[in-house]
Amino acid sequence: MSLRYLTAGETHGPQLTAIVEGMPSNLKLDFEELNFQLHRRQKGYGRGRRMQIEKDTAKIAGGVRHGYTTGAPIALVVENNDWKHWQNIMNIEPIEGSDEEKRRVHRPRPGHADLNGGMKYNLKDLRNVLERSSARETAIRVACGGLARQLLAEFGIKVAGQVIRIGEIEAPYRDLPIDELIAVTEASSVRVTDPETEKKMEAYIDLIKQEGDSVGGVVECIVEGVPIGLGSHVQFDRKLDARIAQGVMSINAFKGVEIGIGFEAGELRGSQVHDEILYDEERGYHRRTNRLGGFEGGMTNGMPVVVRGVMKPIPTLYKPLQSVDIDTKEAFTAQVERSDACAVPAASVVMEHVVAWEIAKALLEKFGGDSIEEIRANIASYEQQLEQY
Repeated sequence: MSLRYLTAGETHGPQLTAIVEGMPSNLKLDFEELNFQLHRRQKGYGRGRRMQIEKDTAKIAGGVRHGYTTGAPIALVVENNDWKHWQNIMNIEPIEGSDEEKRRVHRPRPGHADLNGGMKYNLKDLRNVLERSSARETAIRVACGGLARQLLAEFGIKVAGQVIRIGEIEAPYRDLPIDELIAVTEASSVRVTDPETEKKMEAYIDLIKQEGDSVGGVVECIVEGVPIGLGSHVQFDRKLDARIAQGVMSINAFKGVEIGIGFEAGELRGSQVHDEILYDEERGYHRRTNRLGGFEGGMTNGMPVVVRGVMKPIPTLYKPLQSVDIDTKEAFTAQVERSDACAVPAASVVMEHVVAWEIAKALLEKFGGDSIEEIRANIASYEQQLEQY
């Protein structure tokens, strides 16, 4: 069974839509939990006014009956509550009016897809690019990942996320049980575990915003309870850590990803990097440490999966950058389309769901089955095989 989805929709369009295929039957869905995950994406210190306009909820229009998945494709919809102000501008029918009335964009913003997309698709109105390339699309991706998250939970797999750094301020490391990590970061405005760091980050974001600038950071996702052997070493495109890295890099504004200690491994000796293998009758094979982030040879090794991603500062600034008008070829200072000074806490939530999706996909590839019951039986058989190895 292959788990996949496609999304459609624009940032100021009537809705975002996704079709999720490959979800097994008989998974009981918690609709409140699904919408809670969407709400989490909208939180975080430093967000702009649009997060006050949108109160995202996911509607399911197919593939679920009486609270359970049926095995058919699941249709997800996240409506745009601000659509009433954009109906004319984003109408699918031809409309009359000036460029200003149509909100035509002919001044590309540095750091966005505007100019590249316009040139690639030969579009004279760059709104056709920015409407789809917007990070608004991550709302429907979180909805898809929310389904995957509930599938993982069915088999005891838990997903958490936290902010490691915002700009110059780094959060101190705290080794917390995953349930406590989830609770503590959810109570934080910037998704950190340390209250003093939270205050420093809030003040720092305020300063950045006052200066008309923006700031990025580093976020981390931890997944516990992942079985040994998801992914494979036999082909490059079956390595799960590589697929997770691709998924993380596909998130808007993400420019880097690492597994475990990641780039730090380039500074250390082998004895300081690799995780020694241990064995006891209660735990079976396990590792003394988890510097490799739960992966060896592209496969999970039973340790927690640890992934970090770096998000660049949002490129639309109140202290605008220089660009070139595609009509006149004259220089100008870039216009403002959104006002987030920092979206790092929200990016942490998005990354959780992207990682959850890739792990759920690998879980179904490994254990197959068209129903939850069949998958559970396959996992039980595999666990017995591991115990005897």
